[in-house]
Amino acid sequence: MDLLALADFILVARHGGFGRAARASGRPKATLSRRVSELEEGLGLRLFERGARDIKLTEEGRTLSQRAGALLTELAETTAAIASGGEHPRGSLRISAPLLFSQTAMGRLAADFALRFPDVLLEVSTDDRAVDMIEEGYDLVIRVNPAADATLVGRPFLHDRLMVVASPSLSRSDRDPAPAVVRGDDAATMWSVTTGDASAPMAVRPVLRLSSLIMIRDAVRAGAGAARLPASLVSRDVTAGRLAHWGDIEGPEIVLWALYPTRRLLNPRVSAFLDLLKQAFPHGTPDDLAAYLD
Repeated sequence: MDLLALADFILVARHGGFGRAARASGRPKATLSRRVSELEEGLGLRLFERGARDIKLTEEGRTLSQRAGALLTELAETTAAIASGGEHPRGSLRISAPLLFSQTAMGRLAADFALRFPDVLLEVSTDDRAVDMIEEGYDLVIRVNPAADATLVGRPFLHDRLMVVASPSLSRSDRDPAPAVVRGDDAATMWSVTTGDASAPMAVRPVLRLSSLIMIRDAVRAGAGAARLPASLVSRDVTAGRLAHWGDIEGPEIVLWALYPTRRLLNPRVSAFLDLLKQAFPHGTPDDLAAYLD
Protein backbone atom coordinates (compact mmCIF):
# COMPACT_ATOMS: atom_id res chain seq x y z
CA MET A 1 0.00 0.00 0.00
CA ASP A 2 1.22 3.53 -0.85
CA LEU A 3 1.63 5.23 2.53
CA LEU A 4 1.76 8.68 0.92
CA ALA A 5 -1.60 8.07 -0.77
CA LEU A 6 -2.97 6.78 2.53
CA ALA A 7 -1.75 9.95 4.28
CA ASP A 8 -3.49 12.07 1.61
CA PHE A 9 -6.71 10.13 2.17
CA ILE A 10 -6.50 10.74 5.94
CA LEU A 11 -5.92 14.45 5.27
CA VAL A 12 -9.04 14.70 3.06
CA ALA A 13 -11.12 12.64 5.51
CA ARG A 14 -10.15 14.84 8.46
CA HIS A 15 -11.04 18.05 6.63
CA GLY A 16 -14.20 16.74 5.01
CA GLY A 17 -13.33 17.57 1.41
CA PHE A 18 -10.60 17.93 -1.19
CA GLY A 19 -10.86 21.71 -1.34
CA ARG A 20 -10.60 22.23 2.41
CA ALA A 21 -7.73 19.71 2.63
CA ALA A 22 -5.91 21.47 -0.22
CA ARG A 23 -6.27 24.89 1.42
CA ALA A 24 -5.13 23.58 4.79
CA SER A 25 -2.10 21.70 3.46
CA GLY A 26 -1.11 23.97 0.57
CA ARG A 27 -1.23 21.00 -1.82
CA PRO A 28 -3.07 21.03 -5.17
CA LYS A 29 -6.64 19.78 -4.99
CA ALA A 30 -6.15 17.78 -8.20
CA THR A 31 -3.17 15.97 -6.69
CA LEU A 32 -5.13 14.99 -3.59
CA SER A 33 -8.04 13.78 -5.71
CA ARG A 34 -5.75 11.72 -7.94
CA ARG A 35 -3.93 10.15 -4.99
CA VAL A 36 -7.18 9.16 -3.28
CA SER A 37 -8.52 7.69 -6.54
CA GLU A 38 -5.32 5.65 -6.90
CA LEU A 39 -5.73 4.39 -3.33
CA GLU A 40 -9.34 3.38 -4.02
CA GLU A 41 -8.28 1.53 -7.17
CA GLY A 42 -5.46 -0.24 -5.36
CA LEU A 43 -7.75 -1.36 -2.55
CA GLY A 44 -10.72 -2.13 -4.79
CA LEU A 45 -12.92 -0.07 -2.45
CA ARG A 46 -14.89 3.17 -2.69
CA LEU A 47 -13.73 5.31 0.23
CA PHE A 48 -15.82 8.42 -0.51
CA GLU A 49 -19.29 8.98 -1.89
CA ARG A 50 -18.86 12.01 -4.18
CA GLY A 51 -21.81 14.37 -4.53
CA ALA A 52 -22.23 17.51 -6.59
CA ARG A 53 -21.07 19.76 -3.78
CA ASP A 54 -19.57 17.59 -1.09
CA ILE A 55 -18.18 14.16 -0.29
CA LYS A 56 -18.99 11.65 2.42
CA LEU A 57 -16.94 8.79 3.80
CA THR A 58 -18.32 5.36 3.03
CA GLU A 59 -18.48 2.83 5.85
CA GLU A 60 -15.22 1.32 4.59
CA GLY A 61 -13.66 4.77 4.31
CA ARG A 62 -14.70 5.66 7.86
CA THR A 63 -13.14 2.46 9.22
CA LEU A 64 -9.92 3.00 7.29
CA SER A 65 -9.71 6.63 8.40
CA GLN A 66 -10.09 5.77 12.09
CA ARG A 67 -7.67 2.86 12.14
CA ALA A 68 -5.06 4.03 9.64
CA GLY A 69 -5.02 7.55 11.10
CA ALA A 70 -4.00 6.20 14.50
CA LEU A 71 -1.37 3.92 12.95
CA LEU A 72 0.19 6.70 10.87
CA THR A 73 0.37 8.93 13.94
CA GLU A 74 2.03 6.11 15.89
CA LEU A 75 4.54 5.56 13.07
CA ALA A 76 5.40 9.25 12.88
CA GLU A 77 5.86 9.46 16.65
CA THR A 78 8.08 6.37 16.76
CA THR A 79 10.39 7.40 13.92
CA ALA A 80 10.67 10.98 15.18
CA ALA A 81 11.48 9.83 18.71
CA ILE A 82 14.22 7.51 17.44
CA ALA A 83 15.66 10.19 15.18
CA SER A 84 15.80 12.72 18.02
CA GLY A 85 17.42 10.44 20.58
CA GLY A 86 14.38 9.94 22.79
CA GLU A 87 16.06 7.81 25.48
CA HIS A 88 17.45 10.79 27.43
CA PRO A 89 15.13 13.78 27.04
CA ARG A 90 16.26 17.08 28.47
CA GLY A 91 15.23 20.72 28.25
CA SER A 92 11.77 22.18 28.86
CA LEU A 93 8.26 20.90 28.12
CA ARG A 94 5.23 23.23 28.13
CA ILE A 95 1.76 21.66 28.29
CA SER A 96 -1.74 23.16 28.36
CA ALA A 97 -4.50 21.01 29.88
CA PRO A 98 -8.21 21.50 30.65
CA LEU A 99 -9.30 22.39 34.17
CA LEU A 100 -10.92 19.12 35.31
CA PHE A 101 -8.12 16.90 34.04
CA SER A 102 -5.57 19.22 35.63
CA GLN A 103 -7.37 19.21 38.99
CA THR A 104 -7.79 15.45 39.12
CA ALA A 105 -4.85 13.83 37.32
CA MET A 106 -2.21 16.25 36.11
CA GLY A 107 -0.50 16.77 39.47
CA ARG A 108 0.32 13.09 39.80
CA LEU A 109 1.25 12.79 36.12
CA ALA A 110 3.57 15.79 36.41
CA ALA A 111 5.24 14.34 39.51
CA ASP A 112 5.72 10.95 37.81
CA PHE A 113 7.23 12.67 34.78
CA ALA A 114 9.59 14.82 36.88
CA LEU A 115 10.85 11.78 38.80
CA ARG A 116 11.48 9.82 35.59
CA PHE A 117 13.04 12.66 33.63
CA PRO A 118 14.88 14.97 36.04
CA ASP A 119 16.63 16.78 33.16
CA VAL A 120 13.29 18.08 31.82
CA LEU A 121 11.62 21.15 33.33
CA LEU A 122 7.87 20.53 32.97
CA GLU A 123 5.49 23.50 32.98
CA VAL A 124 1.72 22.86 32.97
CA SER A 125 -0.89 25.58 32.44
CA THR A 126 -4.61 25.06 33.00
CA ASP A 127 -6.98 26.48 30.41
CA ASP A 128 -10.34 25.33 29.01
CA ARG A 129 -10.03 27.53 25.92
CA ALA A 130 -8.47 26.23 22.71
CA VAL A 131 -5.02 27.78 23.08
CA ASP A 132 -2.94 28.59 20.00
CA MET A 133 -0.05 26.32 20.82
CA ILE A 134 2.20 27.65 18.07
CA GLU A 135 1.77 31.31 18.99
CA GLU A 136 1.79 30.67 22.75
CA GLY A 137 4.76 28.32 22.71
CA TYR A 138 3.25 25.05 23.93
CA ASP A 139 4.85 21.72 23.05
CA LEU A 140 1.69 19.70 23.70
CA VAL A 141 -1.94 20.47 24.49
CA ILE A 142 -4.66 18.26 25.97
CA ARG A 143 -8.13 19.03 24.64
CA VAL A 144 -11.62 17.61 25.03
CA ASN A 145 -13.33 16.69 21.72
CA PRO A 146 -11.12 19.05 19.67
CA ALA A 147 -12.19 20.35 16.27
CA ALA A 148 -10.11 19.33 13.26
CA ASP A 149 -6.96 21.44 12.99
CA ALA A 150 -4.60 21.13 10.02
CA THR A 151 -1.66 22.42 12.08
CA LEU A 152 -1.94 19.71 14.74
CA VAL A 153 -1.76 15.94 14.98
CA GLY A 154 -2.21 13.70 17.97
CA ARG A 155 -3.99 10.78 19.53
CA PRO A 156 -6.97 10.15 21.80
CA PHE A 157 -5.90 8.73 25.14
CA LEU A 158 -9.04 8.78 27.31
CA HIS A 159 -12.74 8.17 26.67
CA ASP A 160 -15.48 9.12 29.11
CA ARG A 161 -19.26 9.48 29.26
CA LEU A 162 -21.75 11.58 31.23
CA MET A 163 -23.78 10.02 34.04
CA VAL A 164 -26.75 11.51 35.88
CA VAL A 165 -26.11 11.16 39.61
CA ALA A 166 -27.70 12.42 42.80
CA SER A 167 -27.48 11.90 46.54
CA PRO A 168 -29.21 8.68 47.66
CA SER A 169 -31.37 10.90 49.87
CA LEU A 170 -32.87 12.62 46.81
CA SER A 171 -35.90 10.91 45.28
CA ARG A 172 -36.55 11.03 41.55
CA SER A 173 -40.07 11.99 40.51
CA ASP A 174 -41.70 11.38 37.13
CA ARG A 175 -44.07 14.32 37.68
CA ASP A 176 -41.96 17.14 39.10
CA PRO A 177 -38.72 18.56 37.63
CA ALA A 178 -35.65 17.34 39.49
CA PRO A 179 -33.50 19.96 41.24
CA ALA A 180 -30.30 20.20 39.21
CA VAL A 181 -26.78 21.47 39.84
CA VAL A 182 -25.52 22.80 36.49
CA ARG A 183 -22.37 24.31 35.08
CA GLY A 184 -22.11 27.95 34.05
CA ASP A 185 -24.96 29.25 31.94
CA ASP A 186 -26.45 25.84 31.12
CA ALA A 187 -30.13 26.63 30.49
CA ALA A 188 -31.37 23.12 29.64
CA THR A 189 -34.63 22.13 31.30
CA MET A 190 -34.76 18.59 29.85
CA TRP A 191 -32.08 15.88 29.89
CA SER A 192 -32.25 12.82 27.64
CA VAL A 193 -31.45 9.98 30.04
CA THR A 194 -30.81 6.35 29.15
CA THR A 195 -31.50 3.64 31.71
CA GLY A 196 -30.76 0.12 30.50
CA ASP A 197 -32.14 -0.07 26.96
CA ALA A 198 -34.73 2.67 27.46
CA SER A 199 -34.29 6.38 26.86
CA ALA A 200 -36.58 9.09 28.17
CA PRO A 201 -36.53 12.86 28.79
CA MET A 202 -36.11 14.01 32.39
CA ALA A 203 -37.33 17.46 33.41
CA VAL A 204 -34.87 19.46 35.56
CA ARG A 205 -34.95 22.72 37.48
CA PRO A 206 -31.55 24.39 38.03
CA VAL A 207 -31.00 25.26 41.70
CA LEU A 208 -27.24 25.88 41.60
CA ARG A 209 -24.86 27.15 38.91
CA LEU A 210 -21.19 26.35 39.53
CA SER A 211 -18.14 26.82 37.31
CA SER A 212 -16.22 23.68 38.31
CA LEU A 213 -17.22 20.03 37.92
CA ILE A 214 -15.46 19.29 41.21
CA MET A 215 -17.72 21.82 42.93
CA ILE A 216 -20.76 20.32 41.21
CA ARG A 217 -19.83 16.82 42.41
CA ASP A 218 -19.36 18.04 45.98
CA ALA A 219 -22.71 19.89 45.90
CA VAL A 220 -24.45 16.75 44.60
CA ARG A 221 -22.83 14.67 47.33
CA ALA A 222 -24.27 17.15 49.85
CA GLY A 223 -27.78 16.62 48.46
CA ALA A 224 -28.28 19.88 46.54
CA GLY A 225 -29.63 18.14 43.44
CA ALA A 226 -28.85 15.90 40.47
CA ALA A 227 -26.11 16.59 37.94
CA ARG A 228 -24.54 15.39 34.71
CA LEU A 229 -20.96 14.38 35.54
CA PRO A 230 -18.18 12.33 33.90
CA ALA A 231 -18.25 8.65 34.84
CA SER A 232 -14.56 8.77 35.77
CA LEU A 233 -15.32 11.44 38.39
CA VAL A 234 -18.27 9.76 40.11
CA SER A 235 -18.16 6.00 39.40
CA ARG A 236 -16.34 5.30 42.68
CA ASP A 237 -18.95 7.33 44.58
CA VAL A 238 -21.70 5.28 42.93
CA THR A 239 -19.97 2.01 43.81
CA ALA A 240 -19.48 3.15 47.42
CA GLY A 241 -23.11 4.26 47.73
CA ARG A 242 -22.30 7.95 48.19
CA LEU A 243 -24.17 8.76 44.98
CA ALA A 244 -27.09 7.14 43.16
CA HIS A 245 -26.88 6.49 39.43
CA TRP A 246 -30.04 7.74 37.68
CA GLY A 247 -28.88 6.88 34.14
CA ASP A 248 -26.53 7.99 31.36
CA ILE A 249 -26.77 11.04 29.11
CA GLU A 250 -27.38 10.37 25.43
CA GLY A 251 -24.90 11.96 23.06
CA PRO A 252 -21.30 11.78 21.84
CA GLU A 253 -18.72 10.43 24.24
CA ILE A 254 -16.12 12.64 25.85
CA VAL A 255 -12.68 12.10 24.29
CA LEU A 256 -9.42 13.61 25.55
CA TRP A 257 -6.71 14.13 22.92
CA ALA A 258 -3.00 14.86 23.25
CA LEU A 259 -2.10 17.19 20.35
CA TYR A 260 1.15 18.67 19.07
CA PRO A 261 2.31 20.64 15.99
CA THR A 262 2.89 18.89 12.69
CA ARG A 263 5.43 21.36 11.42
CA ARG A 264 8.27 20.20 13.63
CA LEU A 265 9.62 16.80 14.56
CA LEU A 266 8.17 15.21 17.65
CA ASN A 267 10.76 16.02 20.28
CA PRO A 268 11.84 13.39 22.83
CA ARG A 269 10.19 15.26 25.71
CA VAL A 270 6.76 15.11 24.04
CA SER A 271 7.34 11.47 23.13
CA ALA A 272 8.20 10.67 26.75
CA PHE A 273 5.02 12.35 28.02
CA LEU A 274 2.89 10.47 25.47
CA ASP A 275 4.43 7.22 26.69
CA LEU A 276 3.52 8.20 30.26
CA LEU A 277 -0.11 8.77 29.22
CA LYS A 278 -0.19 5.30 27.64
CA GLN A 279 1.10 3.72 30.83
CA ALA A 280 -1.23 5.69 33.11
CA PHE A 281 -4.35 4.95 31.02
CA PRO A 282 -3.62 1.67 29.19
CA HIS A 283 -7.18 1.08 27.97
CA GLY A 284 -8.31 4.69 27.74
CA THR A 285 -11.57 4.00 29.63
CA PRO A 286 -13.38 5.93 32.39
CA ASP A 287 -12.35 3.11 34.76
CA ASP A 288 -8.70 3.77 33.93
CA LEU A 289 -9.02 7.39 35.02
CA ALA A 290 -11.13 6.54 38.06
CA ALA A 291 -8.51 4.02 39.20
CA TYR A 292 -5.73 6.55 38.61
CA LEU A 293 -7.50 9.08 40.83
CA ASP A 294 -7.64 6.72 43.82
